Amino acid sequence: MLDTASFVGLLVLIALLFIGFSVLMSFIPLGLWISALAAGVRIGMVTLIGMRLRRVPAAKIVNPLIKATKAGLDLTVNQLEAHYLAGGNVDRVVNALIAAQRAAIPLEFERAAAIDLAGRDVLQAVQMSVNPRVIETPVVAAVAKDGIELKAKARVTVRANIDRLVGGAGEETVIARVGEGIVTTIGSSLSHKEVLENPDSISRTVLNKGLDAGTAFEILSIDIADVDVGKNIGAQLETDRAEADKRIAQAKAEERRAMAIALEHEMKARVQEMRAKVVEAEAQIPLALAEALRSGRLGVMDYYQLQNVQADTHMRDSIARVVPPEGPEGTEKR
Repeated sequence: MLDTASFVGLLVLIALLFIGFSVLMSFIPLGLWISALAAGVRIGMVTLIGMRLRRVPAAKIVNPLIKATKAGLDLTVNQLEAHYLAGGNVDRVVNALIAAQRAAIPLEFERAAAIDLAGRDVLQAVQMSVNPRVIETPVVAAVAKDGIELKAKARVTVRANIDRLVGGAGEETVIARVGEGIVTTIGSSLSHKEVLENPDSISRTVLNKGLDAGTAFEILSIDIADVDVGKNIGAQLETDRAEADKRIAQAKAEERRAMAIALEHEMKARVQEMRAKVVEAEAQIPLALAEALRSGRLGVMDYYQLQNVQADTHMRDSIARVVPPEGPEGTEKR
């Protein structure tokens, strides 16, 4: 029998071996290595240890590599690890490559990695290349040449263009260009009835403009979903213009009235001024008569005769005020 010291030493040795094995297993993904071997993926233990030293989760590299190998893709560990270290999504890129292979879409790993690093969903792009997507534009309002407003809504069927995903414009640009084309087409129509009778003319005109140039999509079709008649913008503009002209005319009339009132007051002031001058001149007459009498240029009889003439004049004026005016046929009214 082992003595107590030997037994304790054996237990300590077993504990140390267990701790060392646990640390080794936590550092070396042995289970992942066995899974890779079972799937036919040749990957060395040193490579897995190197991933752990570079702080790369081995599962995020090995599992996509197993998936790619099973799908028949020729990918290497270095490619996947480099893409992960660059900030990419390895699993999404591998899924996109598998989907592209199944759909017979030519897509290389470098192109898929570049699309993923550009911030676009490469898997969604591949799926959109197979299954086109329908983008519905907001209501676009435009005015025809006859002044009637039309409100149109379109559905744009697009397919992802993988070759232009890097650097190509997004959905917002496509929607903006389609809206611009709708406004241009409606605005160039002579009458809103032409658009209502042939709404497909909008689709043909907009589709022929090549609106997908420089975008990440290829426009397959543009369908006008709805066209509604809005306001009579032309009549409203004419009404606003007439109202503005009326206000301008009223302002000018008010200006002329103010000028006429000012001129009237000015003329009244001038009349008062002339009357003052007349009164002043009449005040000088007695002084002139007195001076003429003193100097002998006017005799007493002449003065009395002048007074008689003035009295006769006043009498005639009084009679003229009392006599009524003549009738319509020249007869006096009694």
